[in-house]
Amino acid sequence: MFRGIDEVDWASLRHADGSAEDVPGLLRGLASADPAERETALDGMYGAVHHRGDVYDATLACVPFLLALAVREDVRDRAGVVELLVSIGGADGASPGLTDRVRAALRARAEVFVRLAGDADPRVRRAVLPALVRYVVPPARALALLRERIAVERDDRVLVGLAEALGLFARWYGAVGDPRAAGAVRVLTELSGPPYGPGLRLAAVGQLAACAPRELPEDLVPTVVRLLRDRSTQRTRAGRPSGCSGADTLAVRLRRLRPSDEEGSRLLRTLHHGLGDRVADRVALLCGQLTSPDPLDRCNAVWMAAGLFRERRGAHPEPVVLIGAQVGAEEGRLHDAAVAVLLELSELAAPAAGPLHALVRQRPEWRVRYGRRGVPALGGPLRALAGTGDARAVPVLAEVLAGPVVPDDLGLVIPGLGQAAAPLAPALRRHLARVPLDGPGARQRAVPLVTALAALGDTASVPSVLRLLRGTPDGPGGPVVEAAVRALAAFGTAAQEAVPELRALLDTDCAVTAAEALWSVTGEPGAVLPALLRALTDTGSGPQRRAAAADVLARLGPAAAPALPGLLPLTGSAETVERVSAVCAVWRVTGDGEPVSSVLRSAWAEEPRTRAAIAGCVAALGPAGTSLHDLLRAELASPRRHRADAGGQGIRADLALIRLCREALAGALPGRGGLVP
Repeated sequence: MFRGIDEVDWASLRHADGSAEDVPGLLRGLASADPAERETALDGMYGAVHHRGDVYDATLACVPFLLALAVREDVRDRAGVVELLVSIGGADGASPGLTDRVRAALRARAEVFVRLAGDADPRVRRAVLPALVRYVVPPARALALLRERIAVERDDRVLVGLAEALGLFARWYGAVGDPRAAGAVRVLTELSGPPYGPGLRLAAVGQLAACAPRELPEDLVPTVVRLLRDRSTQRTRAGRPSGCSGADTLAVRLRRLRPSDEEGSRLLRTLHHGLGDRVADRVALLCGQLTSPDPLDRCNAVWMAAGLFRERRGAHPEPVVLIGAQVGAEEGRLHDAAVAVLLELSELAAPAAGPLHALVRQRPEWRVRYGRRGVPALGGPLRALAGTGDARAVPVLAEVLAGPVVPDDLGLVIPGLGQAAAPLAPALRRHLARVPLDGPGARQRAVPLVTALAALGDTASVPSVLRLLRGTPDGPGGPVVEAAVRALAAFGTAAQEAVPELRALLDTDCAVTAAEALWSVTGEPGAVLPALLRALTDTGSGPQRRAAAADVLARLGPAAAPALPGLLPLTGSAETVERVSAVCAVWRVTGDGEPVSSVLRSAWAEEPRTRAAIAGCVAALGPAGTSLHDLLRAELASPRRHRADAGGQGIRADLALIRLCREALAGALPGRGGLVP
């Protein structure tokens, strides 16, 4: 199987890490009798010749040897090799010509894939199915092969893979108007009904949702929920995947992160993706999943709900309530999933605040958790409760603050509670006063506390913040100084005693932040304009710093007119963030949006991450910003979030954008009580 491998000039070929001299060793490692060596070799192949889904000239040189490995029955873990081949052929790399050559090489050896479709190993049979669609020609033969395999296949997982391959066939050939796509749809329609098993029927329904939604059953949600529960009764819990060694490789780590019912997760994910804009059906389906007697089905539903909330706007309280009901589950994976998703939902998790509050009251040991190094952090349920904005989190946080162990990150949840957390200010202030300025972990302890006190507008903490500012060895550009200066800016005129320190920072790396704080405290433009002009015109300061300076100048309004010669060139910057900040500043300084509003329109469409800054500018302009109100109205009417980042960032950013759009429109319509037309 390695005949000719030493005749290839691997040193002259390249992969993601440079020279491909190591590739022969990786290929031989795939045939090793040692499971750990096989895992390491497969990990290395993905990291080198198929890094991030790309292909290289070394990838093309590997194809014959990977095909030879795939057909040798004495090679273990051949399914992993076949998956690698299928993935390589599906790459959309930076070199289209090379990608075409890789696909041509695989198409020329299509008979290998036909042979593997009848392999004795069901994992190999499943892994090879996408290759039948992509590389077997003509299409009629590929479709006939899939039909034949359905007739003889007995393994449920391979049957699900066949449904997925039929869906791929229908989408590929349907996109170019090939009538044979209809044949695949007909087979899927047959598979979606009796007498086929629930797993195969669910797979077929999911594929129909993506390629032929008109063929879906009218009673879609009840049908899917029933099939899901039938499948649950038939499923036995699978053990650790065979060949999953203890080696700490990327492939092994990815397997450990997979849900315990990976197939069920994929089936439902496919269906949700196919349903797309049918949000009402998706919500109803989630509610059906979340009330399943099987905790694995409920766990899958929790993650499906996260996907829906990331993509689509709307409160959807019904599934949130049902997710909240899972936080007390004895099944650890289900509890962890529910808490993680509620954390991500932030204020949208408010319908689940009751179960979260009950949990942190009944299980005080869950209020603080300890990481691998024994560092305390606020427990997930309490963080999620605080993230909803529910005032019931405040007494619990007060108990934690009064306890022997106060997590460093506690202060980070305070801003989400707003003024409901004001009773915590004295305790937060005391903890800040006790932070040793030169001790280990000073930054981790101080920054969240300062952030919390700034969010509360606790002017009584000015002396403690000044102590931090005067005594920290962090340096002017460090996070402790930055956090302290931002807090002083939030305190405004109540921070008059900080003026000397703020003036001293105008000649440091913290100049822009200090200028913003000094303006908030004194309201004197002459004190801050020189520092802001230096930051604006300093070519070595970087686009982010220049954008920050432009943002502060925008707050000054007409008083920043001397900065216009420095701002105007930045309105044509290649950096979108810098360009938007400069344009907004020019508009707010001059009051004339005619020359610059087109730039903001372009940025709004091209870079969604700038929308909050633009909406904030329009809100600050009041009636003068009406020329961009159509963008804000269209945004509020859109069912999709402008960002779909995981981890909660996208949801929080989108909720903030919605608030800004509403404020801007309400501000231009006095007397409307904040209502958007």
